[in-house]
Amino acid sequence: MRILCYLLKRLVFAIPQILGVALVAFFLLKLIPGDPAPMMLGPLATQEAVDKLRAEMGLDQPLPQQFIAYLGRLAEGDLGRSWQTTNPVLYDLAERLPATLELVTLSLLMAIAIGLPLGLMAGRRPAGRVARIADTYSVAAGAIPDFWLALVLIFIFYSIFKIAPPPIGRLDFAIFPPPPITGSYALDALLDGNLAGFRAAFAQLVLPVSTLGIIYAVPILTMTRATIERLNETDFIRFANAKGLSPARVSRHALRNALPSVITVIGMLYGTLIGSVVLVEVVFAWGGAGQYAVSAVLNADINASLGFILMAAIVSLGVNLIVDLVSLALDPGTQT
Repeated sequence: MRILCYLLKRLVFAIPQILGVALVAFFLLKLIPGDPAPMMLGPLATQEAVDKLRAEMGLDQPLPQQFIAYLGRLAEGDLGRSWQTTNPVLYDLAERLPATLELVTLSLLMAIAIGLPLGLMAGRRPAGRVARIADTYSVAAGAIPDFWLALVLIFIFYSIFKIAPPPIGRLDFAIFPPPPITGSYALDALLDGNLAGFRAAFAQLVLPVSTLGIIYAVPILTMTRATIERLNETDFIRFANAKGLSPARVSRHALRNALPSVITVIGMLYGTLIGSVVLVEVVFAWGGAGQYAVSAVLNADINASLGFILMAAIVSLGVNLIVDLVSLALDPGTQT
């Protein structure tokens, strides 16, 4: 019952949060130079034709009226149409979002696999060799832009050593996409029994996932290490050490108590990655929602840009809700 009340409260607060995101995004996007009407009609269009199209699209109305009209469509589940693809924005996002979620999810799993054990070992022995390795890794990876690392990995593993596939998207041109089941090409091909498709999809994932995993392991490492170092000074860890428990067992106890903080950081990273994966998607021609958003902003496609921002906000809110519920399950005494 307590969890149900908490969920209802969060859902009620989610509505003004989404409206706030829509309000800020709408007016900021309107400040970007560019008019979709002449872009849609082409350079040979007359001013009369441009004015007629702007009137049909409601672009000749004051901005507050345009925003109210957009909210009316949004309340009906209509995100508008993209003038670039001529498809409903909702359809475009539904088609491209699985590619972004696949990349973000696998990248975050790799970041956890790197950052969590490294942070745990560094936190347990702050003056040890692993701690020095963690310091070096944090400084190096934390200073590298993700798109630059992506270009370096492509140059090394594709251009020089020829062991990675070309960065042309989620699949090689010679491989047909598997039947859509989960939205992940690799997983869908595996479920379909298509081993050739699985190998091709997995090969395309290696470099972009490695790029993001290496970069975003740093916040997980830092939070895990800082939390474990604080726990080293607590009474229950000192008591466990005094009892002569093995280091592995003491580390398990420390990690169990550090998990709420670490999970919170992981949830924040997931929401951050949805929006910041854009440049990596462009470098690898991934065809996800991030690349769609870049094209929308560059071509003054307001509906597509707003649709991506709202989608990212909803995913972030959903992830944060899941994180809070997991933290509540790990620590039933948490007050929410």
